[in-house]
Amino acid sequence: MDYKVRETEPAYAQLARLLREAVEAGRYSDGTRLPTEAELAEEHGVSRQTVRRAFQDLVADGIVYRVPGRGTFANESGRRYRRQLGSIEDLLALSADTVMQIVSPLRRGVDIDAASRLRLDTDVLYTAVFKRLHDGIPFVLTTVHLPEHVAAHVLDSPELHAGASSRNTMIGLLEPHLDSPIVEAAQSITVALATEQVATELNCAVGHPLLRVDRLYSDDAGALTELSVSYFLPEHYTYRVTLRRAGL
Repeated sequence: MDYKVRETEPAYAQLARLLREAVEAGRYSDGTRLPTEAELAEEHGVSRQTVRRAFQDLVADGIVYRVPGRGTFANESGRRYRRQLGSIEDLLALSADTVMQIVSPLRRGVDIDAASRLRLDTDVLYTAVFKRLHDGIPFVLTTVHLPEHVAAHVLDSPELHAGASSRNTMIGLLEPHLDSPIVEAAQSITVALATEQVATELNCAVGHPLLRVDRLYSDDAGALTELSVSYFLPEHYTYRVTLRRAGL
């Protein structure tokens, strides 16, 4: 591979562009492992830090994905779901190009941890499990916990019956029935390994590394309305957030 040098372009950007062009041209087909950081550094006369930065940009754009201990792999264009998330409206927009498929319908039960996080005065709540698909490929499995008074609004919704598929989101189904709109989602992101249930639903191996995203939703009165715990497949999902300086 040869560089098409642009004087103002940093070395990592040149390498990222070169690798992007190679993937898009089919030189690395879907799932093919790319050369290692050491191999690319030697081939192009750059540092491993430069290669690592190039890979970071390609991962963010969904061109490649990385599997710890195995390497960096090409990702077929269009198979990875990418979305910029910065507002509740962005979360609602998931219904535009993905499908929600119910794995386990809303059921009443006891979950001490979820009830505590929702600040309930009881350990009883309602829980549902669904996966979300893009172009027929499952990329996330989500467990949703709702207080009883919130769940009561959607218990009879056909979109939440076992096996149901629809272009909806949970907050999209809930909001028309709530006295106050959902205005905030407190979010935490960690890494997790696939359990047997998650592996089965997302078609991956048990122990496969996943992105875990917890969101705690609240309305404009400050009341907590929903807790969701989602496990995303890094091969098929890119999470992007734009950070800006305050006041600029």
